[in-house]
Amino acid sequence: MCPSNGAAAGDRPSPSVSTSKPTAIPSEDVLQRELDRVPHEVLAHVVDVHCHPTDSDFGMTSEFVKELPIRICAMSTRRSDQELVANLARAHPEKVIPCFGYHPWFYHWISLAPTAKEAHYRTLFLPASPSPKPEHVSAFDRLLPYLPEPIPLSDVIEDVRARLTAFPNAMLGEVGIDRVCRIPYSHPADPPYASSSSDDGDGGDGSRGSRGLSPFTIPLEHQLTILEAQLALAVELKRNVSLHSVKCQQATSELLDRMKAHHGAAWLRISVDLHSCGLSAQTWQQISKRHPNVFLSLSTAINARSPAHTALIAACAPDRILVESDFHDVRLAAPYTWHMLCAVAAVKGWRVEDGWDGVTDAADVPEKEEDEWGAVRRLEKNWKLFERGGHEGRVSRKRRRVRAIEEWEASVEDD
Repeated sequence: MCPSNGAAAGDRPSPSVSTSKPTAIPSEDVLQRELDRVPHEVLAHVVDVHCHPTDSDFGMTSEFVKELPIRICAMSTRRSDQELVANLARAHPEKVIPCFGYHPWFYHWISLAPTAKEAHYRTLFLPASPSPKPEHVSAFDRLLPYLPEPIPLSDVIEDVRARLTAFPNAMLGEVGIDRVCRIPYSHPADPPYASSSSDDGDGGDGSRGSRGLSPFTIPLEHQLTILEAQLALAVELKRNVSLHSVKCQQATSELLDRMKAHHGAAWLRISVDLHSCGLSAQTWQQISKRHPNVFLSLSTAINARSPAHTALIAACAPDRILVESDFHDVRLAAPYTWHMLCAVAAVKGWRVEDGWDGVTDAADVPEKEEDEWGAVRRLEKNWKLFERGGHEGRVSRKRRRVRAIEEWEASVEDD
């Protein structure tokens, strides 16, 4: 089931935190063979907390989801896939948790107020100060015909609000910030985006045609305005969040601090997942101490490219980690998610279940029994904590523990 991780609960290896080289990613056939050895009664307790199944052919995806052995959180990214995710969730409510929102790769398509197309994009990519370089003016003139008419932010929020309201179990996602993504010289693709990417050599941003990249990235201030509007909606509707963050460690940390200060206790009623988390172990530890409602999830597709993910797993508290595939082909969602589950188990020194004992609500089992739990049960409990939200109590318990320690220390000093 999980190669080289067969230790029993009482005979666990020391957690491995080697960061000398990236983990070798097995072929898809090997991943599937590993999954085939796992009992379905075990897989039924696994959740892929972040994937993009509607990026692939919808007919194939919907048909395969019928037999999917795990549950998935299906992400939206732009206007053209919101309804696809809704349709998938309607067809398979027992398998699909829908997630609605707009991805930072497409925030340049969103205007903060109704604005003419050229004026909007010129403000983003050719600000008057400092004076733009001639090569950037030329690049802008080349790029503009490819860009769509901008959508007002108010329309985006109205769309996301309606969809979240229609699905009481839906999350906000995928939203976030990204300093790396450059705007391609290509028209926006129609779904299925994975087919467009494959045909045109695209890097996954859902564009079609020439794959040349412009010199432009989306200003971080613009991204944050759009993101914070979506997060405010999540707080209002008490919806959990799947958050994208690439090369934005400080900006992400500051964002979370700002949201906590602005929304107060309401912020702690929702959970936030830093998906395919690329933070350093040190930054994660700092964030996790300040934000009890923030979790991280890891994927083989993204995180296993870097050896640093093992240190991040080791640094993460056992109850704040989740797993995902971050994959567009639903046929590989379960194999990729299981592979990362095994990687987490190996680093944490957790056994992996080869059967299920009938306990149905891991979140309500006394903590003293957790030493005997396997990785699937632990991660299922984490998902239930994430899904349930309401982290104000975790803060209160921590404060009570601190106060008790302080009182004990004071009594010792008095003696």
